[in-house]
Amino acid sequence: MDQSDLFGLLLDQAQDKIALLDESGTFTYVNVAAERILGFAPDELVGEEVFEFVHPEEVDVVREEFYRTVRSDSFREGTVEYRFRSADGGWVWLESRMSNLTDEKLDGYVVSSRDVTDRVRAERERAETASRLEGIAAVSGDVLWMFDADWSELLFINPAYEEIFGRPTEEVYDDPSAFLDAVHPQDRPAVEEAMTRIADGQSVEMEYRVNPEEEYTRWVWVQGEPITENGEVVRVAGFARDITDRRRRERQLVVMDNLLRHTLRNDLNVVLGQADLIDDEFPGAADRTEIIHRVGNQLLQSAEKEREIIDLLTDQQWREPIDVREAVLTSVDAVRDRYPDSVIEVGTLASAVVQGRPELERAITELLENAVQHCEDANPTVEVRLRATDTRAELVVEDDGEPIPAIEADVLTGDHDDMTNVYHSSGLGFWLVYWAVELSDGEISVDAPATCGNRITVSLPLARDDEP
Repeated sequence: MDQSDLFGLLLDQAQDKIALLDESGTFTYVNVAAERILGFAPDELVGEEVFEFVHPEEVDVVREEFYRTVRSDSFREGTVEYRFRSADGGWVWLESRMSNLTDEKLDGYVVSSRDVTDRVRAERERAETASRLEGIAAVSGDVLWMFDADWSELLFINPAYEEIFGRPTEEVYDDPSAFLDAVHPQDRPAVEEAMTRIADGQSVEMEYRVNPEEEYTRWVWVQGEPITENGEVVRVAGFARDITDRRRRERQLVVMDNLLRHTLRNDLNVVLGQADLIDDEFPGAADRTEIIHRVGNQLLQSAEKEREIIDLLTDQQWREPIDVREAVLTSVDAVRDRYPDSVIEVGTLASAVVQGRPELERAITELLENAVQHCEDANPTVEVRLRATDTRAELVVEDDGEPIPAIEADVLTGDHDDMTNVYHSSGLGFWLVYWAVELSDGEISVDAPATCGNRITVSLPLARDDEP
């Protein structure tokens, strides 16, 4: 066997199609891989011009790349991707590498071609899927996502992810596992378990907390689905919807339900019990009728506050500029009129405008009234003051009464994740305060002054110049 036969034998063992083309693009040699890849026997291609087999949409690009390479005065390599007609009339995607490096012993220029049909088809399917998803994402506020089967590659995610999850999309494209960084640490095990179930072919629906930039206060409802081909999971896809408002309302309704079913029920039992005693005893029992009046008035007050709270929670969540200083002065006047024996001292009141709910004024009144009502002194003293920082308004209500019970303070500060004991709080007033402040993006703290009593601080973000 001479050297040329040995060379041909080695080329025939190659997986890629190896061809020699002369300067016009005519085949002078083709190895046997052409038959496996294209269905043509080598001698069927030798003597034919390569461009006659190239798809019309790519033929100009292929011809230009070939001539540019072989006619270059200096060494040049080129790669081109195109469709080549197969023996059965179909098309096979080839990636061809060529150079102008040749030898007088070679009857042309070497072109090595690899079948990339599967890769191109997968890339095009991915591009088509992404295009469809982008069209949907353009009009959707939900987070739409698609990963490969083992969650190792993010195939698509729309811009809504950044708003809801609080992280850049590029972060997840670069490292798909970074998606879990946006999930509340306590919820991550359940999310990871759900990811495994989807990869195993199960549909999943769940809710969890996201967005570390907002201290994981956002809730999302997520539906995930496996995408299967021939019974095998090839991708996982789904969407996440922001349900923060819905979760908040659910928690609020739980509170209202507990309070109304427990507190009002017990109060009504008292009223009914006293009414029964009156029926059994002689008319004119002042002590009995006094109890009826007292409890009845309490029920009326609770019903009024309950109505205000329902209005607060069911109205549209709109905000408006609130002059806190004017709201404080109005509340002080109202409480002084209702409780003329009280002493309400007005300290420094800075000028402060916040973008909040209109119920904030009612909340300030509630704080002042509570301080007056729960002080055992005949002349309770309450001080109110207002200061402003560069970004926030801080309202302070300080009294000399008995310390607020811990469960009442928890209502104000928002430390009431456990809803089983909320009915032990004395009434609806602090809930009205809490929700009015929370819906205004504010915070409340409760502590004790150096001597005695209570100090309640309401912190609210100042309105920005660019807010309506």
